[in-house]
Amino acid sequence: MASEKVETVIAGNYVEMEVEAGDSKSAKSKLSKLFWNGGSVYDAWFSCASNQVAQVLLTLPYSFSQLGMLSGISFQLFYGLMGSWTAYLISVLYVEYRTRKEREKVDFRNHVIQWFEVLDGLLGKHWRNIGLFFNCTFLLFGSVIQLIACASNIYYVNDNLDKRTWTYIFGACCATTVFIPSFHNYRIWSFLGLLMTSYTAWYLTIASLIHGQVEGVKHSGPSNLVLYFTGATNILYTFGGHAVTVEIMHAMWKPQKFKLIYLVATLYVLTLTLPSASAVYWAFGDMLLNHSNALSLLPRTGYRDTAVVLMLIHQFITFGFACTPLYFVWEKFLGMHDTKSLCKRALARLPVVIPIWFLAIIFPFFGPINSTVGSLLVSFTVYIIPALAHMVTFSSASARENAIDRPPSFLGGWTGMYCMNTFVVGWVLVVGFGFGGWASMLNFIHQIDTFGIFTKCYQCPPHKA
Repeated sequence: MASEKVETVIAGNYVEMEVEAGDSKSAKSKLSKLFWNGGSVYDAWFSCASNQVAQVLLTLPYSFSQLGMLSGISFQLFYGLMGSWTAYLISVLYVEYRTRKEREKVDFRNHVIQWFEVLDGLLGKHWRNIGLFFNCTFLLFGSVIQLIACASNIYYVNDNLDKRTWTYIFGACCATTVFIPSFHNYRIWSFLGLLMTSYTAWYLTIASLIHGQVEGVKHSGPSNLVLYFTGATNILYTFGGHAVTVEIMHAMWKPQKFKLIYLVATLYVLTLTLPSASAVYWAFGDMLLNHSNALSLLPRTGYRDTAVVLMLIHQFITFGFACTPLYFVWEKFLGMHDTKSLCKRALARLPVVIPIWFLAIIFPFFGPINSTVGSLLVSFTVYIIPALAHMVTFSSASARENAIDRPPSFLGGWTGMYCMNTFVVGWVLVVGFGFGGWASMLNFIHQIDTFGIFTKCYQCPPHKA
């Protein structure tokens, strides 16, 4: 009964916020609510799906060339389900933390709850520090990857400038995300972002099928263990986009409705990634081993240029998704998180963009960097830490008895829950972090040896005079 009462309190607070957001009858308020001020289940779904399949859509065919068709499809299905499971665990821990704080009469209306604060409230400062380190580092490199992807894509429309110069330009463009206050304000962007990736995915699929197989096409993957585990960890990274789950939940009017949103988003994403990666790999085979951006192999047409432009816009959006939690952390560090002035907050946020910009120029390795980030950071941030945190949080009988969200009955109760979590931790630790980390680092070092750091134009064809 106590838990039901607390859940009502949480829902009540969010209903009040929803009413406040819709009080004004002015045209400006209506437009703001329509395009800007989102917090529904649908907003959360669009945010999760849009954030999950960004530039990685263009690197999955590269992963298929490393893994082979069968392993590529299998790993997508497997990691899609595993990612949905750990997103569910994060949502359970958020609601548990939020409920405990509501009992203490804490008001979060002017404060965005983040993952490291959930860990702090439930498990203490050591867990907070570990969560903060992995989450921030992952989001930092996630933003770097989006910036690299912007430069890689625009080059296939305009090669008058090298990719490094384009990185300078798009670094300045992406810095404008400092003006987007929170995930409430991504309603129109996340909706448009998903439309853009849907177009690009189906363009890749249809264009590859129309193009047909190149002469003498070979599908030799998997050819060695380094490439195999590098490709697998890129897919681990693909379905590890829920490092911002807590922030997306907090932007919802009723966050306790989040539970299955990530799973439904993943199922939709699979309808984009499986056909596109399979079709491109079928058409180009081993050529993809030296072309980590799938767009580089398709002939230039108006359709391809449209896909490039749409992905550029979407990568700008995803840059904001990855960077906004970093902005929040930095604001809290400076003591400016509660500041109402948007300009002051934007000015305070700018230093966050500088190291992202710099790292994108140092390591512009589109594709290999995804696998490295996946194995070393995503493995802990969104798989191992949530599963361990859930087991430790509910390790005592009293915690299980008073839990707000109980395990689904079809899993076999708490025992089944612990078995699932143990499997996730073991698999990701050995396969994702262990073998994946070994393979990804070897591949990453190979890129440095081949192209060097600060390379002007990674994997660029010879420039035509």
